[in-house]
Amino acid sequence: MGFFKKKEKEEPVKELRAIVSGHVIPITEVADPVFSSKALGDGVAIRPEGQVITAPCSGEISMVAETGHAVGITVNNGAELLLHIGLDTVSLNGEGFRVMIKQGKKVKQGDVLLEFDKALVERKGLATDCILIVTNADDFSGMKLAGGIDAVQNETVVCTF
Repeated sequence: MGFFKKKEKEEPVKELRAIVSGHVIPITEVADPVFSSKALGDGVAIRPEGQVITAPCSGEISMVAETGHAVGITVNNGAELLLHIGLDTVSLNGEGFRVMIKQGKKVKQGDVLLEFDKALVERKGLATDCILIVTNADDFSGMKLAGGIDAVQNETVVCTF
């Protein structure tokens, strides 16, 4: 009869897609030693063409920085993601950032997370690199990251597990 459908188990996330269109560089090329040294984890950076940041995969929002420049996502495969927009953008105290989600919200790949004013960030003399980090990358020995490619938001795979 179908009154009590079994909830289908979600497939573990196997890939992360570009959070913004632009040129993908290895995290080691980011002009900030906290990121380039992989102190926060491994990942990629995208030199953005756009100003809208989308979810790289389905997951749950685990953190939203008060200043709107960073978002955390917990993924069903155990990955902990950090999306960090720009370098030293915490110094803007939220100016130029508009957050569209809240901590605890479930998101799907491609959902809009935040918008930022790229021109404002550049006028303030800050880099606009959009960084996607797997903070617990050591848990994923087979993880592969893209680099040196041009990515299309929500389409280009930038990381596989």
